[in-house]
Amino acid sequence: MTNNNPIGLFDSGIGGTSIWKEIHLLLINENSIYLADSKNAPYGQKSKEEIIHLSEKNTEFLLNKNCKIIVIACNTATTNAAKELRAKYDIPFIGIEPAIKPAAIHSQTHKIGILATKGTLNSELFHKNIEKFQDIEIIEQVGEGLVELIENGAINSPEMKKLLQSYLQPMVEQDIDYLVLGCSHYPYLIPQIKKIIPHHIKIIDSGEAVARQTKNVLQEKVGFRTENLPSTQLFYSNSNPTVLESILKNNYHVIQEDF
Repeated sequence: MTNNNPIGLFDSGIGGTSIWKEIHLLLINENSIYLADSKNAPYGQKSKEEIIHLSEKNTEFLLNKNCKIIVIACNTATTNAAKELRAKYDIPFIGIEPAIKPAAIHSQTHKIGILATKGTLNSELFHKNIEKFQDIEIIEQVGEGLVELIENGAINSPEMKKLLQSYLQPMVEQDIDYLVLGCSHYPYLIPQIKKIIPHHIKIIDSGEAVARQTKNVLQEKVGFRTENLPSTQLFYSNSNPTVLESILKNNYHVIQEDF
């Protein structure tokens, strides 16, 4: 493996592109390969065993493409499978977890909301993380149905608006001042969310923090790309690539492959 090999990323679908965008912005010279396991989305309703199995399958796909580091661009896969992946494979993994810490530190009302999948909120890792903030009331909400709508290209649909309203209004009424997005799909809903919650509630996602951590790990363990050629960005999907292509916008082609 060389430092010119690509960064690999996987998610249960298109959501992890919100993480990829932050990494590409920070590390524009790096090659990357993004894997959208849309056929099996969402991961949030699956058992821990299923999530581990799918995460291993995705990892092996990226290893076969000679990736030098793997970003688990999915909260559910990180909280349920990162430990097992790190034990099984000899490659650095970057995980993504809900950014509870900055919200908890800065909250004035001592009440923060977290919108995440059932798989993330039920995970052992998530519960370990929230135990650190005993003086903060954390209002959890499963975003059931949101990932499916995003995967179907229905971000601005009436159904999405109705679901978000039902999930966010109770949090607003309980006086949260931070909303943590605990799924890499959810940053694509920020324009919709801003129409529902008051201006003073700050929205936090993990994208920038994951990009910085990826840069740190490359610097310390793997090395940056040194080739003096334009970087290449490849995208793979095992489902209809149309929505992924539309969300990428910059004329990136998505390779459809069964895996």
